[in-house]
Amino acid sequence: MSSCTETKTKNIPAPTPVVNQEARDYDQYTEKVWSDEFDGFFLDESNWVYEQGGGGWGNQELQNYTNSTSNAYVSGGNLVIQARKEQSGSNAYTSARLITKGKKTFQFGRIDVRAKIPKGKGVWPAIWMLGADIDQNNWPKCGEIDIMELRGSKPKELISTMHYATSTGAHGYEGDTKVLPVDLSTDFHIYSVVRSENMTRFYLDGNPQPYYTYNNSTSASPYPFNNGFFLILNVAVGGHFDGNPDGSATFPQQMQVDYVRYYQYK
Repeated sequence: MSSCTETKTKNIPAPTPVVNQEARDYDQYTEKVWSDEFDGFFLDESNWVYEQGGGGWGNQELQNYTNSTSNAYVSGGNLVIQARKEQSGSNAYTSARLITKGKKTFQFGRIDVRAKIPKGKGVWPAIWMLGADIDQNNWPKCGEIDIMELRGSKPKELISTMHYATSTGAHGYEGDTKVLPVDLSTDFHIYSVVRSENMTRFYLDGNPQPYYTYNNSTSASPYPFNNGFFLILNVAVGGHFDGNPDGSATFPQQMQVDYVRYYQYK
């Protein structure tokens, strides 16, 4: 009888301590705790997952995301994500969408992505994040942080947006469109987000002043932006964001990523 009533101690992992909740200045995040410098010959699949498939992705997009080296590869110290127009097959365009889901989750701290992005009508490069609990809390409840989106037809407009669910479960969002004097596709730029408790700030090229700050903790219910998120790098084609290509954009189009770095303060 004793063996039937024996109580065994459950192996419950200790909770991960939360750090870096306090909002600090951009340049106080000096401790690099993770990075991918893309210095090898192949994509480090201990950091990234190829998210594959077509079907429009909820935005009527045209591309099929693949794991082909025609669409994503490492060369010259850069990750290259390449959108291609195909000559045959069921999808007119192919591209790549790389995510850190299940590999690396980011909470509070600063993420820098140095990248050169493409342009052209219907080309949609993005550097963004989704809540790591998306399998338990569907979008938009899990939260979405768009660090950088670009309408390819408007390459001087840097778009950063927070997406969430409202108390009624509806999709809500807040963000900023920063109009720049330069075409973002002509050179590499550093796109940064700093996450702290109840505050998310966006920066460009190491400027210590954020161009957009989201600190409306009452807009989302439940509030997802203190949770862990994973990172996404992709180039979409077509869809409602910038419309479909009209022939003015030549393919292939590339987003080149020099590095992704995650910093915290001491």
